[in-house]
Amino acid sequence: MYAKVDRRVVEELRGIVGEDRVLVEEEALEPYSHDEVVGLRAFPEVVVRAGSAAQVARVFQLAQRERIPVTPRGAGYGLSGGAVPACGGIVLSLEKMDRILEIDRKNLMVTVEPGVITGNIHRAVEAEGLFYPPDPASLDSCTIGGNIAEGAGGPRAVKYGVTKDYVCGLEAVLPSGEIVRAGGKLVKNVTGYNFIQLLIGSEGTLAVVTEIILRLIPLPKVQIDLLVPFDDFQAAADTVSDIIAHRILPTAIEFMERDSIRAVERLLEKEAPFHDAAAHLLIQLDGNVPEAVDAEYEIVSELCLEHGAQDGFVARDRPTRDRLWEFRRKIIEALKHESPVNHMEDVVVPRAEIPALLQGIRAISAEHGIRIVSFGHAGDGNVHVNLLKDRLPAEFWAAAVPPVQEKLYRLALSLGGTITGEHGIGSVRRKYIPLALDTAQIELQRGIRDLFDPGRILNPGKIFP
Repeated sequence: MYAKVDRRVVEELRGIVGEDRVLVEEEALEPYSHDEVVGLRAFPEVVVRAGSAAQVARVFQLAQRERIPVTPRGAGYGLSGGAVPACGGIVLSLEKMDRILEIDRKNLMVTVEPGVITGNIHRAVEAEGLFYPPDPASLDSCTIGGNIAEGAGGPRAVKYGVTKDYVCGLEAVLPSGEIVRAGGKLVKNVTGYNFIQLLIGSEGTLAVVTEIILRLIPLPKVQIDLLVPFDDFQAAADTVSDIIAHRILPTAIEFMERDSIRAVERLLEKEAPFHDAAAHLLIQLDGNVPEAVDAEYEIVSELCLEHGAQDGFVARDRPTRDRLWEFRRKIIEALKHESPVNHMEDVVVPRAEIPALLQGIRAISAEHGIRIVSFGHAGDGNVHVNLLKDRLPAEFWAAAVPPVQEKLYRLALSLGGTITGEHGIGSVRRKYIPLALDTAQIELQRGIRDLFDPGRILNPGKIFP
């Protein structure tokens, strides 16, 4: 179906981007053969590190003419296999397009290239007293282009929303090589279909984004973080519901089970606060009026105690807050350290259904003999479910993971949820998408993809079965 990359094509690619930005040696290709999905690997034939939209356009024109597949890639920190070149061909890396082009204080907008590390955007705008809220766990490693492709979220989604809520303008290159622009420094725009939102979360299957305009808000002046331990998760979940019922919307409400905390303790070789608690809530409050934030803090504290919380830990300054969040942000690394072979899911359910979801996950774990550790975003119902191989035989593990996946997805769907909240479909979930979407939706989405890319050269092998 696809042509191979030969010496002639490599030379033409070098003419487009420069010799030093075309990689062909196996050792150089290896980092581009995988993302963060353990065990998923496919080598490209060549890596092209583009530096501009014009270069991306020329690469696409060459790929179309030669019928060579193109897999776009940011930093490779995805958790769905979306940046793995399933059909070989060209990996089109945007890592060199890493400039913050403008911070517009008057319009509260920042214009960036797709290869900018998300954490660098945070730091740059916060130095100007501004705020870009989306904060995926890998914010100091992932790129904003990858966040756009996957529709990334993060802990602050409960109050501030996710990536899609902040994108006001995009420049993108279509698989035909045509460069298009949509939106701008506008907070209102209903001119035609919402092209921007169509591209966000499309996992690099419709176009390659080459420039992004993000909406900013003023940086909140006051922030308080609370780590609250509970003897059982049901009490923690009831607390979350009660907080929101009192018309308080925290910036973040994260939950961590005991097993996840213990794993981080072993990684960091230090004890966590309240490490014997069955469950922890990590609650963040922010605002601009100290008295208002303090009033919310008092109500939240009282509600936690009413639901049986132990004495919590409060952080009001940046160094203390960072120490408090260290255990939350290190969970994925800790679980990988404990079991290098693992499998992560990120199902999402209505937040009131999290206790039922966790109960069902424990039953699945016991039935199949696989250790499962869960943590995630209590405020928006997004749960990261980690299957750990530990010392299980390879044959047992390989046979057990697919049925566990399917049972987990069916459990989430039965509770009114779906199969992924922020990690995407990519390669690893595409055969399960008919569980979540009906045939009509899948065929409509296939049709949209074919309109953008009738030759199907862009990121083949992703999303659809």
